Amino acid sequence: MVGNVFSSVASNYDLMNDVMSGGLHRLWKHRLVSKLNPFPGMRHLDVAGGTGDVAFRILESLNSVYRRAVQDVLQDNLQEETQIYVCDINPNMLNVGKKRAQERGLEDLRSLMWVEGDAEALCFEDASMDGYTIAFGIRNVTHIEKVLAEAYRVLKPGGRFLCLELSHVETPGFKQLYNYYSFSVIPALGELVAGDRESYQYLVESIRRFPSQEMFASMIADAGFQKVEYENLVGGVVAIHSGLKF
Repeated sequence: MVGNVFSSVASNYDLMNDVMSGGLHRLWKHRLVSKLNPFPGMRHLDVAGGTGDVAFRILESLNSVYRRAVQDVLQDNLQEETQIYVCDINPNMLNVGKKRAQERGLEDLRSLMWVEGDAEALCFEDASMDGYTIAFGIRNVTHIEKVLAEAYRVLKPGGRFLCLELSHVETPGFKQLYNYYSFSVIPALGELVAGDRESYQYLVESIRRFPSQEMFASMIADAGFQKVEYENLVGGVVAIHSGLKF
């Protein structure tokens, strides 16, 4: 069912993110990448990132480092060593990302790789990644615990896990307003902009089923991560959770 939902929304996914969040999702993803603090030569895995939005931001961050490189030779070496993997279970989402990469002139970039794969059973080796991000994806998986265990497995010691996800608002007044917007406005926008009310109704309901910020932090810690913390944005509309593998 989830596969069908994302196949349905793939072509309008980024447009609907802009419409639903008023463009704020761009700032949230920028905050995610700034917390990651990408570095030249890193191996990074972005899961459920099919449209490439987070991966492109990581590359932009790295390019600012490349531009500061003193020697051209050093710059070339750093670009060759850096590897950003975009992993998504849905080929339609990956196709959107590949098309966007082509529009940006990145289709032949050796640092950027697209992988069709399952977050619950990753195809990457143990301790092979410096960083792991997942944005607006983990609430759609079947077993959150398996995803966290796989994230821990593929990260190197010292590697960082970062998750950006729609979360829970508890502030009185704002909570009621947010609930009204979520259940009444977002599905209507989905029908108006994308011609697909049902998919966006599911997306809203999936937010309500997702664990609270504290509970999700406990799940991350249970997976083995240390220094687990989270940051609420816009009063908890979204949260960025992080943890380190020691």
